[in-house]
Amino acid sequence: MDDTGMAEPIRHAATSPSLSPALDHLPPPETERWVIRRKAAVVAAVRQGLLTLEDACNRYRLSVEEFTSWQRLIDRHGLPGLRTTRLQDYREGAAAK
Repeated sequence: MDDTGMAEPIRHAATSPSLSPALDHLPPPETERWVIRRKAAVVAAVRQGLLTLEDACNRYRLSVEEFTSWQRLIDRHGLPGLRTTRLQDYREGAAAK
């Protein structure tokens, strides 16, 4: 408890204390299964300046190429472009242009 008698918020062990509470909606750093919602949240955080590209890549063990591919897919195809099962369809469509 803090000095006011209120319980202190619980911090997840994986959450860095230096990260803003605004980042609480982001996936945990140990994320291995990247569903559309999680990818979109990380891209949005970088675009909004909540995380730098470098911080996002380090936090989630992503390459810059992987992250920028998520951005390109969102820009070109919207959130459905982030579906891994559809990724090849979008890439083939881009190659045919």
